[in-house]
Amino acid sequence: MASETKVVNLAEEAKLAREGVTAPSYAFTTICKSLVAGGVAGGVSRTAVAPLERLKILLQVQNPHSIKYNGTIQGLKYIWRTEGFRGLFKGNGTNCARIVPNSAVKFFSYEQASKGILHLYQKQTGNEDAQLTPLFRLGAGACAGIIAMSATYPMDMVRGRITVQTEKSPYQYRGMFHALSTVLREEGPRALYKGWLPSVIGVIPYVGLNFAVYESLKDWLVKSNPLGLVQDSELSVTTRLACGAAAGTIGQTVAYPLDVIRRRMQMVGWNHAASVVAGDGRGKVPLAYTGMVDAFRKTVRYEGFGALYKGLVPNSVKVVPSIAIAFVTYEVVKDILGVEIRISD
Repeated sequence: MASETKVVNLAEEAKLAREGVTAPSYAFTTICKSLVAGGVAGGVSRTAVAPLERLKILLQVQNPHSIKYNGTIQGLKYIWRTEGFRGLFKGNGTNCARIVPNSAVKFFSYEQASKGILHLYQKQTGNEDAQLTPLFRLGAGACAGIIAMSATYPMDMVRGRITVQTEKSPYQYRGMFHALSTVLREEGPRALYKGWLPSVIGVIPYVGLNFAVYESLKDWLVKSNPLGLVQDSELSVTTRLACGAAAGTIGQTVAYPLDVIRRRMQMVGWNHAASVVAGDGRGKVPLAYTGMVDAFRKTVRYEGFGALYKGLVPNSVKVVPSIAIAFVTYEVVKDILGVEIRISD
């Protein structure tokens, strides 16, 4: 379920947790820098894997009676052959317009949630040396994911529809704002939140595990220093990329079926959805789900359990570098902007 995505200064929070220090409140400029870093991290990471992101969505929702995309390599070649280079990045502009604020809110929310959880835990236990546990990090990450996803969900919904359009589609959204206005006019405001429930459920393990695994793995490496990976109490960019890759792999595998259902529910009510997904208007299949459970039931009944993992391969290829790049870019940009940790004596 990106990222896609974040909510805490990952490097800072790990250090604060290890030292058992309550996080200080940041000045307005520091908060802005944190938001900028999160936004840059989201935009860079998603653009780097945009072709795989588009292919994943096409595999998730394509008409089973008119198969166009049979795998990662074949799918990318088909897009290149039929739509050219621009086709590989279709919907990326809308995705970046969504992921930049989403990523900024997610990272910042994680910071604030982690600080709040740590403060409450220390106060409740009376132990000022208490540290953030993996479970607490998972909870903070889940809170951050829900907040960020809900704030930008309408953009994600129309992004999904724009992404599945092809050159042969009988109807075209001309861009994000045209898609938003069209959905509002033809389907009503509630349509902008179709698929929100499975998204909320899916974001809890996805974002929660991303942050929990990433931070916990970094903490373990710093404390145990296997293979001499730690130098001057810091991990190298390569090691942090590996931590991010591990976090992304675990999170996306657990939450993937909910992402498939979310995408399919987003197509419901779109008059041209069946033909757009089919690509040429043939083999139309009515898209009708009464809710999340019904979507699960019909998908498994008519296409088998494996349909819940359609697009998993390109998503796995995508999510590892995407999550890794996002985490590392966030930390590097914050370093460049001069966002430092201030710990009172």
